[in-house]
Amino acid sequence: MSEFPADLLGRLEAAWERSDRIFTLLKRGAWLERPIALRQPFIFYLGHLPAFAWNQVWRGVLGRPSFNPEFDRLFERGIDPVGDYQPTSVAWPPEGEILSYRDRVRDALRGSFDDVLALQGKDALADRGRIYQVAIEHELMHHETLLYMVRQLAGSHKSRPGWLPQLVTGGAAPPKAIGIPSARVTLGASREGLAFGWDNEFPEHEVEVAPFTMDATAVRNREYLEFVEAGGYDRRDAWSDDDWEWKASTGVRHPANWTREGDGWLYGTLFDALPLEDVGDWPVYVSLAEARAYARWRGLELPTEAEFHRAAYGAPDGTPRAHPWGDEAACPQHGSFDFRHWAPTPVGSHPAGASAWGVHELVGNGWEWTSSVFEPYPGFAAYVRTYPGYSADFFDGKHHVMLGASWATDAALVRRSFRNWFQPHYPYVFAKFRCVARGSSR
Repeated sequence: MSEFPADLLGRLEAAWERSDRIFTLLKRGAWLERPIALRQPFIFYLGHLPAFAWNQVWRGVLGRPSFNPEFDRLFERGIDPVGDYQPTSVAWPPEGEILSYRDRVRDALRGSFDDVLALQGKDALADRGRIYQVAIEHELMHHETLLYMVRQLAGSHKSRPGWLPQLVTGGAAPPKAIGIPSARVTLGASREGLAFGWDNEFPEHEVEVAPFTMDATAVRNREYLEFVEAGGYDRRDAWSDDDWEWKASTGVRHPANWTREGDGWLYGTLFDALPLEDVGDWPVYVSLAEARAYARWRGLELPTEAEFHRAAYGAPDGTPRAHPWGDEAACPQHGSFDFRHWAPTPVGSHPAGASAWGVHELVGNGWEWTSSVFEPYPGFAAYVRTYPGYSADFFDGKHHVMLGASWATDAALVRRSFRNWFQPHYPYVFAKFRCVARGSSR
């Protein structure tokens, strides 16, 4: 069998380094804060990231005994942020004990490569170092979800770092609609063609997509403000029954990171509260429920997963693309992802990343909601035996597919087959949306 990918250990170290950097955003005493009530406090995630990697590699593949089974269990699994979750009281261990656990786990994993390498050909999770990919990508995904929490955290509990990039404001691509003809599109990936993918990314298959028209750019803050000012949150005809009940019971009246100030609005980033008019050309971040209501208010709909793929990865000559811009690897000119900005940028400000049809930012600047329920592809198999519930636990009809990437999505996750998912009423995701009309034209 071949050696592992040469950069595997380096990628693991880089993931740990970014985790540590994100935790430095917290002030002392903030570990027990839970700015999103449906999530655990920060201290859980300090232990969860090493515990997950440990349970996958050391215990899951190598079958070795634990040095701290209590921590392995305590930090094993997080929470799916559902509305009926009731937090329980936990006496969390001291920060120092968790950091010692983390460091010991990291040292053990650094020294485990030869033992896992020896299992190639005997264990599918050892082949190509897949079990390390599981640990790495899990950590990368948590970088983003941790920042959802940081954004909601009170300013008194976090510190603005000196390395934070300067915000980018101003106008960009004008809004317009683009017609996209019908075709068969490829969803998923083949196991042979992808070095690593999660179980829900397989297998590769084709579906037929009818013609439709799609917004060339995601909905901007200033466009969504028109919906708010037109009384969109009181328009019963714009909301489904479930979404209306959620909105009424929670008192939601605007996007989660908007706050009212006098006659105007402020937009909350990780550390700033900016006048909304200054970031009017940034994409609006909302829940799926709010995105659906806006689309219905405009007499339009949200794209399906297959329609998104047609707009993003299709081309007039019928050749599928690895990325909207082509087969070139993801680079800074293609979009705002991989932590290059630490905040949104004006919609359409990366024209080099446009698709073959001229649709902007289908990857980058925010995940994109689709109308598709998160379901298994035909032939699905939960092949990661150490984490069989990664996808299967969420095939419940309550979660919807998000595609693309946000500014806080690592470049390793910018691949055509990667699928994200959340419930419709979770408002904290860095998720934008755009609208479609079915048929050849609007």
